[in-house]
Amino acid sequence: MSEHSRRLRAVDLHADYRSDRCDIVDDFYLPALDAATSYDRAVGYFSASVLAVLGQGLDDFAARGGTMRIIASPQLTAEDVEQIHAGYELRAVLEQAAVRDIETAAQDPRAASGLGKLGLLIADGRLDIKLAYISSHGRVGIYHEKIGVFRDGHDLVAFKGSANETMPGLVGNFESIEVFRTWKPGDLSRAVRISQDFEDLWDNRTDLLRVIDFTAAHAVIQRCARSVAQEAELPPLDGALIALPRPESSGHLAIPGELTVRDYQKQAVESWFAAGGRGILRMATGTGKTLTALSAAAQLTRMLQKRDQSLLTVVIAPYQHLVDQWCKEIARFGVQPIRAYESTRSWYGKASSLLDALALGSAQGGVVVTTNATFAADPLQSILSRHRGRLLIVADECHNLGAKRLREKLPASAAYRLGLSATPERWFDDQGTAALTDYFGDVVFEMGIGDAIRAGALCRYTYMPVLVELDDEEAHLYAEVTEKIAKIIAAEGISHDTDDDNPLGQLLRRRSNILGHARAKLPALRRELVARRNDWYQLLYCAEGRHPLAYESHDPHEPSQLQQALAMVGTELRMPAAPYTAEIKRPERQHLLRRFASGTQLQFLLSMKCLDEGVDVPAARTAYLLASSSNPRQFIQRRGRVLRKAPGKEHADIVDFIVVPPSAVGDLQRETERRMVARELSRVTEFARLADNEAETLDILRPLRLRYGLLDT
Repeated sequence: MSEHSRRLRAVDLHADYRSDRCDIVDDFYLPALDAATSYDRAVGYFSASVLAVLGQGLDDFAARGGTMRIIASPQLTAEDVEQIHAGYELRAVLEQAAVRDIETAAQDPRAASGLGKLGLLIADGRLDIKLAYISSHGRVGIYHEKIGVFRDGHDLVAFKGSANETMPGLVGNFESIEVFRTWKPGDLSRAVRISQDFEDLWDNRTDLLRVIDFTAAHAVIQRCARSVAQEAELPPLDGALIALPRPESSGHLAIPGELTVRDYQKQAVESWFAAGGRGILRMATGTGKTLTALSAAAQLTRMLQKRDQSLLTVVIAPYQHLVDQWCKEIARFGVQPIRAYESTRSWYGKASSLLDALALGSAQGGVVVTTNATFAADPLQSILSRHRGRLLIVADECHNLGAKRLREKLPASAAYRLGLSATPERWFDDQGTAALTDYFGDVVFEMGIGDAIRAGALCRYTYMPVLVELDDEEAHLYAEVTEKIAKIIAAEGISHDTDDDNPLGQLLRRRSNILGHARAKLPALRRELVARRNDWYQLLYCAEGRHPLAYESHDPHEPSQLQQALAMVGTELRMPAAPYTAEIKRPERQHLLRRFASGTQLQFLLSMKCLDEGVDVPAARTAYLLASSSNPRQFIQRRGRVLRKAPGKEHADIVDFIVVPPSAVGDLQRETERRMVARELSRVTEFARLADNEAETLDILRPLRLRYGLLDT
């Protein structure tokens, strides 16, 4: 065929076509398509079966590098309308209806060839499909206009009429269309106007209408083409088009061959399955909770795959650096997860497309990893509300989700739920703890630090309690705050949610700060540092904020405990040291961890809470606990940080600064004094019982226990 014969103006195109006078396909569509380099069509009820009618014309069109854009309005059933009225996400309902149209067309054997060609055009980036619907005054309706535009690079042919882009519309029905050609003076303005109408539609600039991307088009057409080809016992249409997803892109989590799953981790997974896929794993820091959870998810994926069921896995972690760590491990299990944090724009589209692919069956699984904050926000909640398939929720450090603002966001639709925490009980929050077990289930497996040490998963340690006294000012403030706490607990009980900004929570934090900032700690710390001045891999946990008495005196210049300790370590003792705090950007924090792990660049890291949950510092050999805490979660987390195993590391040292009342009691009430000591000793007892030097520790504390009648504590 000569170049000139491919020009639209060289084709004998009429001003109109009607079923009683001609064959619309043979006399108009095929000749116009044979000459065009692009084809735009906006029409109600588009169905892929039309491509079976176009036949060879599409082959030639594709061979010339032709491009197609199609806007369609899917047929909405009564059930679709009910779903929209019930609040289902509109895009999901429209795509569901469009998929149904294509699947219906795929049932016709004549559609196999056309579907394959459509898939090839999409794969080559030369065909786009969008969906249109009426959106006006709260109502949703069907876009029913029918226009089309052929172009050849020089001229265009626009048409409009009754024919839908369906097989019955083109072949079986009585239809008519009007045609407008730019080389005909009387047609020019009409042709250009129709062309502009299409562009306005495509760019969603048409009043009363909304036009959205049909994100699932590629996947569903591939699936339908493959299904039709198999049913018709045809050879593959194209290897790239119908190839099954590669294992790493299928969304299926799979245990990597090089991973050694410990016996206790296998037991944890078995216990979770025995509980029906719900429960909490209480596993000590450093025992491999992440790999255990992913092994459970991979096993669940495998079971559902055998039933031809897909699975969406959502991992919720407290902080962004933990999301990054999870994503790194998930990649080992063969899946590239979606990281949902920071800018919604960076992940929302990917997550929405994943849900569409799961709904359409073009993906068998997928993983979204998010922070607590992003999980609770509206964008991700809207994504989860759309999902109608199998859902697994994995909550890292699940105790955090017991907070009222978070637990209310946990999706009831999740058939499978897995909570992970070394300490799932929430301190002074019985309601939050109960909410966790109500949602995730009971603790189904437990691996404490003692068990982990005996199993060789954590290293052994020595524990050295260092006694320091409150001064008179601190002792009186402690007694005053404790009295206020007692009154609130007597009136309201201890189940009050202390995560909220309420009086009890504020008082508990203030009392903890009094102990954490005790002024005598820094001189005692200096003595311990001098004794270990040549040791590397040392961590120091400081109390948050400033001394409570500094707030009362309104002294804005008093340095924080961390600032004072940093000056002591770095300036006075000349030990290479750096703070590791939330104010430091993540890339710099990662750099600090690498310098610390080197054993030659950074001798000391000082932190407050940033090293509490999930940060891997296995090289750490010595931990100083300045920040006194009777919160089991906090002190167990901090002990776990330093007990992780590392090459060349067989042992760790923990130095804990224990606050006691002043030798001269003064006005400090005797019972308040006794309870303060008991509160501190609860941590000491927990740390000492698993230490290599348990007997030595008990000897150090025996006089204090005798003084306050706490030998059984």
